[in-house]
Amino acid sequence: TKNKVFSPLFHPLPARSLWRWSQHSTAMLPLSCAPPLPPPQSRPNPSPSHKPKPHPCVLLFPAALRTAAAAATISFSLLAGNAAAVAAVEQPSEICRGQDDGREVEVKAEAVTNEQLVEEAWEVVNEGFLPDAGSRPWSPELWMQRKQDILQGSIKSRSRAHDIITKMLASLGDPYTRFLSSSDFSKMSKYDMTGIGLNLREIPDDNGSLRLVVLGLILDGPAHSAGVRQGDELLSVNGIDIRGKSAFDVSSMLQGPKETFVTIKVKHDSCGPVESMKVQRQMAARTPIFYRLEKRDNENSSVGYIHIKEFNAVAKKDLVSALKRLQNSGASYFVLDLRDNLGGLVQAGIEIAKLFLNKGDTVIYTTGRDRQVQNTIVADSGPLVTTPVMVLVNNRTASASEIVASALHDNCKAVLVGERTFGKGLIQSVFELHDGSGIVVTVGKYVTPNHKDINGDGIEPDYRRLPDLNEARDYLSRCQSKKLS
Repeated sequence: TKNKVFSPLFHPLPARSLWRWSQHSTAMLPLSCAPPLPPPQSRPNPSPSHKPKPHPCVLLFPAALRTAAAAATISFSLLAGNAAAVAAVEQPSEICRGQDDGREVEVKAEAVTNEQLVEEAWEVVNEGFLPDAGSRPWSPELWMQRKQDILQGSIKSRSRAHDIITKMLASLGDPYTRFLSSSDFSKMSKYDMTGIGLNLREIPDDNGSLRLVVLGLILDGPAHSAGVRQGDELLSVNGIDIRGKSAFDVSSMLQGPKETFVTIKVKHDSCGPVESMKVQRQMAARTPIFYRLEKRDNENSSVGYIHIKEFNAVAKKDLVSALKRLQNSGASYFVLDLRDNLGGLVQAGIEIAKLFLNKGDTVIYTTGRDRQVQNTIVADSGPLVTTPVMVLVNNRTASASEIVASALHDNCKAVLVGERTFGKGLIQSVFELHDGSGIVVTVGKYVTPNHKDINGDGIEPDYRRLPDLNEARDYLSRCQSKKLS
């Protein structure tokens, strides 16, 4: 049985049910997403002359795997948070006919041979790998020859198959395309962005609007213990109707201090009863937002200083609160500190960038071999803040932070101050293979609104030191004039 799910970049993909996170499909996104930097000992110090190899992430799925109860993909960037929960997807016993509620009958994957497992991994790379991500030449012809060489003889054991996949991926010369053991892959599915142990998916109804349906549950977690089941539709959170809201925003609404309660209303199955229930939160995302109002020397105006340590599930909500409080306290402009922010949830970065942009402004472009990775993400509403913004960056400003910095800069909403950013702009997907192991594959990259490739080069700041307010205003004014000309 096949079921369509959606990648962080809005495209339907076949996959079997698993904990997954994305921008407009499942709640746990991003989407896209941003895996950790390589270990310090393996990563050279960034410098203007060095071009480090980066990576955030997105979901993709090769068509060739659709014939084998398709391997599931999960958004890699979301795994920066709490990994203590145990993910389990309860399979439904029946489905209300005529409704696509996001549930699917479990299909047990047939046992695969060692040769088939290697070929499965080969196929993922063949259909989605971004050639310029690696340090070695890549083409479909060279990759086909690689498969023929590998599969000349029989593969006697599963561990040998895993070794072959590891070496096959290493031959690409991309440090971020790699093999995951079943235990490592399992760890990636142990993440809860809501704090109550459920994972939401957006499903369009007949009218074109979106319903939020429970795709996955932590077995015996708070939501499951309260009576929520896979396939239930979420209707409200604390009395607030969630119709029209994204899965990402609703996940943030569900978050709160540990051991506090949230009241949710769900509709069981597609045509079942509606029930309200109180659910106790068991985990809470820590706020990454720290802010203060201060005055600079030789300036009469006040500045709202905001430091974002990382992009997580509550970053947008807490930033909105900080911006409003600072504005009400008299802030004339803002300094957004993204130094040493290595990223986190890419979708959180995208949503935060939108707070400063005009409706229709481009946040970021994504490119790749597959059309499913080629997208333009734009702001869908007006800005929360219209005063000048100065964004502090350094050589550890990476991934989602670079998306925010470039979006504000290229749309003439902010000046960049500090050092060249890290340059982490590759998009990756994580794929589950049929024996429970997995592979991480680079499938695309981010391109700024001004069509600059972030990957490797990073973003050059406008100033090395913080300019005064008038100088920043003049710069942004010239930027706007150039943009309109």
